[in-house]
Amino acid sequence: MTETDRPVLVATEPLDLTADMVITELNRKGAPVVRFNPADIGTDLMVSAQFGVCPAPVVGRLRAPSRTADLECVRAVYWRRPVWPTFTYLEAADARYAAAQVRYGLGGILYALDGPLWVNHPLREAAADYKPAQLAVAQRLGLTVPPTLVTNDPDRARQFVAAYGPVIAKTLRWTPYERDGVPMTSWAEPVVTDEIDDTLSAAPHLFQARVEKVADLRVLIVGRRVFAVRIDSGLLDWRTDYDALCYSVVDLPERLEKVLLAFLDHFGLVSGSFDLALDGKGDFHWLELNPNGQWGWLEEKTGLEMSAAIADLLIRGELDGHRP
Repeated sequence: MTETDRPVLVATEPLDLTADMVITELNRKGAPVVRFNPADIGTDLMVSAQFGVCPAPVVGRLRAPSRTADLECVRAVYWRRPVWPTFTYLEAADARYAAAQVRYGLGGILYALDGPLWVNHPLREAAADYKPAQLAVAQRLGLTVPPTLVTNDPDRARQFVAAYGPVIAKTLRWTPYERDGVPMTSWAEPVVTDEIDDTLSAAPHLFQARVEKVADLRVLIVGRRVFAVRIDSGLLDWRTDYDALCYSVVDLPERLEKVLLAFLDHFGLVSGSFDLALDGKGDFHWLELNPNGQWGWLEEKTGLEMSAAIADLLIRGELDGHRP
């Protein structure tokens, strides 16, 4: 098999327009693509791997509805938004058992591969997805971190709000949630001391001093390429109203670029979406990293070639001459 014949695996859910953009670029550049979703395990997804029978540590095959990939020949894996099966047609105990076998069987086979570049490896994404860890690393790297408290102690929370107000409350992790069958979501919201009661003790909450910002920035890094977009809205959380947003492409200070790249390197990631706040003095304030954040709409709004950059990285199969 020649280098150009080595496939790129794309793991994602069926309706993923962002992945479609990258696959379009991969097809345009002549790279073979095998797209699959773990939830399709069964007739639409077959996987097998052998260990200890060949000179190669892992020899196997993954068969999706349209294409098949020899796992030892995979060039790169784009771990986008895959969905794991839940086996709702089985009894609860059987469903839990089957789901675990898929996660540790299919997942274990893929994680065992040491040849392909991952964008990003799911185990490294998981490690980077803890906001308290992000806050500590950001401060160690010299970024400006707003005063932040993570606590389930109502008294401590009220003290923090009184000391650092105005304060906002943010989720520690976005989680699918429904109330009376209606999908719900959470945004950054202002919080005052009178709103904090003893129910807070049930779980940790994140409180953060509000940054007096003039704009937000979403920064996508792909390999060593940096795409920075300024978002003007006047909103506390710009995600609440996409129609109110204005976009402009900006260049980041060289030092800030280097720090964000170092942040990814710390967690072993090759790509990520950063959120920063810009204040009236021109200073940047850390908000968070989404290791697998959305960017497709930014390409449409700005013309930045983000999908092409990801496709190029997957085809190259390495990060500036070395694997992370």
